[in-house]
Amino acid sequence: MNKYMKIAKELANDNLITNSGGPFGACIVKNGKIIGKGSNNVLKNNDPTAHAEIMAIRDACNNINSYDLSDCELYTSCYPCPMCLSAIIWSNIKKVYYGNTKEDAANIGFRDDFIYNYINNLSNGNQDPNVLLLECIDRSNTIEEFNKFKNKNDKVIY
Repeated sequence: MNKYMKIAKELANDNLITNSGGPFGACIVKNGKIIGKGSNNVLKNNDPTAHAEIMAIRDACNNINSYDLSDCELYTSCYPCPMCLSAIIWSNIKKVYYGNTKEDAANIGFRDDFIYNYINNLSNGNQDPNVLLLECIDRSNTIEEFNKFKNKNDKVIY
């Protein structure tokens, strides 16, 4: 077994004992060194965003003091959910190795498919009110800060 996937698996297994969250674990590797680890802490932290990949990203960023995880690889016990996929992309990780599939996650009760379907329907201009309604309001006011940012000389795009 790949040594980094083994760590992700062990982190997932630990959650079977602690009940901190689902059976998910992840680690982030840069130049052959683990710089971040995470397990699912949704229940422990009362935080629906505390997925293993997110926790590993937070840990890695804290450990290297950067929001940019370019040149890193992520090893995760399961195919990342839509939120985690987005966080992985935002963090500039370009390679993810996963163990279980999203179908495997569905088979044990995790419900990522409705989010994938919602996002797909959004691209067609359709919203499912049973999932989420998005409505733009007060843009004429909120755009002011965007315009100020656009003109800032010291802005940082991340």
